[in-house]
Amino acid sequence: MEAVRLILTSRHALAGSSGVPEILTEVWQAQALAQAIGSRLAVSGPPELRGEALGLTELAGRGCGVLEAPELDLGELRAAQLTELDDARQTLLSLGVLLAEVGIALVGIASGADGEGTYWQCMEAIDAADESRDRVREMLRKLADRDQLRDQVLPER
Repeated sequence: MEAVRLILTSRHALAGSSGVPEILTEVWQAQALAQAIGSRLAVSGPPELRGEALGLTELAGRGCGVLEAPELDLGELRAAQLTELDDARQTLLSLGVLLAEVGIALVGIASGADGEGTYWQCMEAIDAADESRDRVREMLRKLADRDQLRDQVLPER
């Protein structure tokens, strides 16, 4: 499935989830999807994005690691459904929005957490989502720089 479509599916699932376990499952799914997108960009994305994409892969993996992995069948794992990444810019824009929503959802859980364990788990996951968004923003900046340079070298007629 195409990356932007998977991101939109994750956004809808996160928005429609209720209860801490369901929200944490969707947060984990979003981080796993960010990890898969980072990996795909690192291998076959624009060359100027590869270093940041590797960083995204590592950070999103950390975001998954601090959360308890949900029991999902392979068919339910959105990251495993990633088959296409047609437009790096649109994918990154959509992923940035998803990661922001993940952070907001985690803040909501942390603020109502009953125990310190859940609170600190959320804090670490918020940090990973925020750092992942920073990587996404940096990749978008690099794409904009590349396009600006290309436009300067090849002006429109």
